[in-house]
Amino acid sequence: MLKMIKSSFSSRSQFFIFSISILLTISCLPQKHKLGLLGEKAMVVSAHPLASEVGKDILLLGGNAVDAAIAVHMALAVVYPQAGNLGGGGFMVIREKYGEVHSLDYREKAPLAASRDMYLDAQGNPQPEISQNGHLASGVPGSVDGMVKAHEKFGSLPWSALINPAIVLAEDGFNLTEVEANFLSSYSGNLKKYSTIDPVHYTGKVFKTGDKLVQKELANTLKLIRDHGREGFYAGEVADHLVAEMRRGGGLISHEDLEKYQSIWRKPLTGNYKDYRIITMGPPSGGGIILLQMLGILENHKISKNKFSDYLHLKTEMERRIYADRAEYMADADFYPVPVEQLVTDKYLKERFQNFNPDKATPSTEIKAGDLLQESEETTHFSIVDQEGNAVSSTTTLNGNMGSKVLVAGAGFILNNEMDDFSIKPGFPNMFGVLGGEANKVEPEKRMLSSMSPTILEKNGKLFMVVGTPGGSTIPTSVFQAIVNVIEFDMGMQESVNENRFHSQWKPDWISYEKGYSNEAIMKELRAKGHELKERNSIGKVDAILVREDGTLEAGADYRGMDSAAGF
Repeated sequence: MLKMIKSSFSSRSQFFIFSISILLTISCLPQKHKLGLLGEKAMVVSAHPLASEVGKDILLLGGNAVDAAIAVHMALAVVYPQAGNLGGGGFMVIREKYGEVHSLDYREKAPLAASRDMYLDAQGNPQPEISQNGHLASGVPGSVDGMVKAHEKFGSLPWSALINPAIVLAEDGFNLTEVEANFLSSYSGNLKKYSTIDPVHYTGKVFKTGDKLVQKELANTLKLIRDHGREGFYAGEVADHLVAEMRRGGGLISHEDLEKYQSIWRKPLTGNYKDYRIITMGPPSGGGIILLQMLGILENHKISKNKFSDYLHLKTEMERRIYADRAEYMADADFYPVPVEQLVTDKYLKERFQNFNPDKATPSTEIKAGDLLQESEETTHFSIVDQEGNAVSSTTTLNGNMGSKVLVAGAGFILNNEMDDFSIKPGFPNMFGVLGGEANKVEPEKRMLSSMSPTILEKNGKLFMVVGTPGGSTIPTSVFQAIVNVIEFDMGMQESVNENRFHSQWKPDWISYEKGYSNEAIMKELRAKGHELKERNSIGKVDAILVREDGTLEAGADYRGMDSAAGF
């Protein structure tokens, strides 16, 4: 089996460097340090230590940031099955070393047989169970096509060299940490319930720390992708397995859906905040628009670290208005005329915020979308900077933990439940409590609205930050906080990532704060302004890279997960 990997590399020394690190088993979780890992030349930050090591090794072999991103994506499909995927989709934002920017949309699409009212019962009531679990919850996967297109445009190493590390991890297996063992044990019942054929390698035992997870069917699928590229997934044996799974479970994805799927290169959404240029994802992501709206409003207000409750009040009032805009105006721009330019103009944002009261919360019942002139939150993100200065910010997802909980028998990968990101009925919240409207209704071949916000920042024309996070509807607000912590509150990257997070989204009408936050004085001040506060588990898992003043790279790997950095 090792001969399969070695054939990808041009020299024995390259293979030696790669094989030593990829076969490492990392059993400890990252600690909550104030200063992140520093690198002189390159850095990879992802949701799993093994995936980060894979990315670093690809860079050491001379690969670029996109090569590393493809390898990390494929490795996460093996070692982080709750969100890393072949059966999902996502977005990638790329900045080349001389400043050229690109964005790749490999978001899932509704099957051809999908229809607007497919999740309503005979009385017109929404049925979230079938939009969130099982075969009808899955959109047509985009991840493999997206990675193929990224390699065709930017790849420098052979395709096989980028897929082989994931094959090794799937075929030889890797040792589970305590967190991973507990997670797989807790989800085995759902996988058994919703898959038509029991995936016994996941469900056949109660996992313990140190157990080895071997995924032979997934390894075979990865080999077919390695050997046949796009056709290894969207045609032939893998496609047959996927369609057979759909037919057994009453799903909609067909051979025609798979044949027709295409990811798309889109123009990135860009904006400015003070001396910084923001490069992010446009529709079908609403996250990039939300981020630019929040930064656009913030630029017109002074904030102080000594008046943190005033900042949180301001941020919450922004979020309430902007998430009302999201419900009304944001969707797949190929199907609905999303008014992007108007939503981010300074004039619109000032008018939108005219009724802001610095001393009093505005009830969400009094907020609606602005007047125009005419997302468990199991996503995963990784950030990469290579030794040449190219940068990739990529967010990919199955939507909920383990997606639809359907494992494709014979192919070994889990399908997404992204259909729940459509408005299954206008005014009915999705699994993240976000309301949607007519713009985001289900239509065949339409991409569902997303909150994913992979983002790159420049300062005075030079690379400054690469950032993103999972977290469903909390994604853009978490990215916003990571950026503001560095720019306005003078934090380093790891310090910014460690900081407590807060989130609001119009409805429900409260501020969520992370469990463990204990500043009673600030919470008292917020309540005095009329805010309701509710404790919740962690918000997001930000993985980011900051270019420091001396040119070194500081990683921010989120302690809330198994997130890890690897660099040199």
